[in-house]
Formats: sequence, C-alpha cells, structure tokens
Amino acid sequence: MIAFLNGRVAGHTTDTAFIEVNGVGFAVGMPASDLAKLPERGEEVLVHTYLAVREDAMALYGFLTQDEKRFFEKLIGVSGVGPKVALAALSVYKPEELANAIAAGDVKAVSMIPGVGKKTAQRMILELKGSFSDENMQSLFDQETAEATRRLEGAREALLSMGFSSAEADLALKDAPEELHTDSALIQYALRRLGSL
Repeated sequence: MIAFLNGRVAGHTTDTAFIEVNGVGFAVGMPASDLAKLPERGEEVLVHTYLAVREDAMALYGFLTQDEKRFFEKLIGVSGVGPKVALAALSVYKPEELANAIAAGDVKAVSMIPGVGKKTAQRMILELKGSFSDENMQSLFDQETAEATRRLEGAREALLSMGFSSAEADLALKDAPEELHTDSALIQYALRRLGSL
C-alpha cells in the first residue's frame, strides 16, 4: 500500500497530477480542487494516496489532506460509487460540506455531484448518514486541525532556533498555504518570505 508520496510536482492534467519521487514519476488521480492548489512545477508536495487495485488495473488517487483521503475511502465503500464519482464529489464539495449534506439527508445537494443521480444520492445518504451524524467525522476533522497546528508550531520553533524573533516567525508563517504538509515545507516557505532563500 502506498500511503503517501513526498516529491516534486512534474505537471498535471485536468484530473491527474504527476509527482516525481526520486526519479520515478507517479500518475495520481486527484480532485479538481486539489489540482488547483498544487504548487508550481518543481516545487515539493506531499500527497496522501489510496491505491485502488482491480483485476485489470491499478490506479493511484491522491489528496492534499487526510480528511479528503478518509472521505474518499468512505465514499467508495458505498455500493455503486467508484473512484471517479468519489473524486467528483470532492471536486464539488469540501469534506465537511458533503458530510453535512449527507447527515441532513439533502438528496438535492448530493445529486449535484457529477455522475450521481437521485437513486445513487439516496443510497449514499442511507449508507453513510450514520457515520456522519455522530461525532466520528467531526473527530477526524479535529485531528486534521490539530496536526496543522503542530506543524506550524514546529516550524515556528525552528525559525526561533535560527535566530529569528517571535514577531518575524509569526509574520513569516501567517497565512501559510494549506497544502504545505510538512515542517520542512513550512520552514522553506517562511524563509522565502523572510528573504533568506
């Protein structure tokens, strides 16, 4: 199982990102929303991945957050919902938005996902409503927020150890892009803002 890829962006199409890891290029299907957030070609990125294995093919799907990956895995667990529909769902909605729509039984909202008709929307709600109406999904979102806070704190401590002041570190890390998923990526971002790279 390939859990994640930590490499450089080699390019992308409308539905696939190409990530180079140590000279090997991986084609990774991604939601349109994540493709739009990818850093520039040659920049470092960490992509959480899901490897789908079928009799006739293997396909790699990737996400910029663990939330999206977990949500994708829940969606493809619904009968009749494959990876393409799950990616379309995450291209249209953020995980929290779709979770709320499913928990509320909003067939119309779920039906707005490309490739999802009324019957499929009803099935998705029926099979997933329980897992999104309790505290399980919220705890997943809370975990993602806590991890992002930990990374920011780690990067801040590193900047302080380099001799920067608290004010400089806070300013350099302010409004850091969500797609920076490693401490080193955050530190590089901050140093660029501080004019040290």
